[in-house]
Amino acid sequence: MRVLVVHNRYRSEQPSGENMVVDREVALLRGAGHRVGVFERRSDDITGRSLLGKAALPLLVPWNPAVRRELAARLRGERPDVVHVHNVFPLLSPAVLAACADAGVPAVATLHNYTQVCPPGTLQRDGRPCTECVGGTPLPAVRHGCYRDSRPATVPLAVSLSVNRRRWWSGVERFFCISAAQRDVLVGAGMPAGRLAVKHNFVPDPEVRRTGDGEHLLYLGRLAEAKGVRLLMAAWDEIAAGGGVGVPLVVAGAGPLEREVAAWAAGRDDVRYVGLYDPAQCRQAVARSVAVVAPSTWLEAFGLVVVEAMAAGVPAVAAGHGAFTELVEDGRTGLLHRPNDAASLASRLRRITVERAHNREMGRAARHRYEQGFSPAVGLERLVEGYRTAIAGRSGGGDRPPPAGDGNTGSRRGHPPERDGGST
Repeated sequence: MRVLVVHNRYRSEQPSGENMVVDREVALLRGAGHRVGVFERRSDDITGRSLLGKAALPLLVPWNPAVRRELAARLRGERPDVVHVHNVFPLLSPAVLAACADAGVPAVATLHNYTQVCPPGTLQRDGRPCTECVGGTPLPAVRHGCYRDSRPATVPLAVSLSVNRRRWWSGVERFFCISAAQRDVLVGAGMPAGRLAVKHNFVPDPEVRRTGDGEHLLYLGRLAEAKGVRLLMAAWDEIAAGGGVGVPLVVAGAGPLEREVAAWAAGRDDVRYVGLYDPAQCRQAVARSVAVVAPSTWLEAFGLVVVEAMAAGVPAVAAGHGAFTELVEDGRTGLLHRPNDAASLASRLRRITVERAHNREMGRAARHRYEQGFSPAVGLERLVEGYRTAIAGRSGGGDRPPPAGDGNTGSRRGHPPERDGGST
């Protein structure tokens, strides 16, 4: 199968789970013998633009005609069977869908967040859940300055959502939702249910797994309010006031709360702030964990760190909402705490460190769940199945996948006439 992946890479100064997912899928497909090309832009390149170029950037967020022309020309030259769209903000824009229509190539899109119904994609405002824009106009997001606490910065995203909503819904043959929880929200907002399929992200089998009881609790991720970092600090202070749990808390990551976290951890024996870990260090840290902590206050669309813990045979303590409720089987593969409740989080952290035999059981069950639902083999199967469904839909086959072994079905049967076509 010939696949072209379209992605606007996030800035390299901070880790991006989305970039990681894209890279892993490209490598997975190539390793299975598929021919995969990449059409990308990098947000890192914005700093090298002229002042005029930077000033013009917001105008290109809803629609970038140069990208449409460039991508359409590449598609006509390479003739891929399917285009897989990931993030298009801020340098690509939904013009990539028009390019696919121009060239007659079916498109699938992975929805990594909620930008189809919420300009910043978080369904959160001021640290609390917010659905004001869901199913309606994005004007509330502009009024509140939901993206980067800035009304001017939010306007291009709101405009793009408004003018391109129908283009997304009609121009994509298959949307990949990364959790059932995310799909439920999007269907409730009016997105076409028949085009929304759940395809969890996969995680490579790690080089190391937990062999003992673990030596620390681990928070691994972006240091931001939405990730529950302040909630975790409050819960850990409550635990410390009661005498601790016998193991330290390791906090690894970077983000807007980095200074606050570093100051909070300074001089303490029960907390270690270690900054950014490289991938090998992350795997080692997870494998040495009593549990991985994921206390997000926003409705996570997935939860990569939880599945990485599963792969290493480590249970998780996670917030009981969003995708976590389908990733973590409470009491079997980990523990769920009441969202935004520091006392509940503290209680679960105490329990998972004290009940060692149960912890080991949950670790084994977590590994089994990983093998059944989140391994590379499962990821490849679901990815290719989605591609085949999209190709069949474009070639008149509806939702029926083409026969196994004919990965090119539908892509060479002639193409529809060129038609005009309109952040993740």
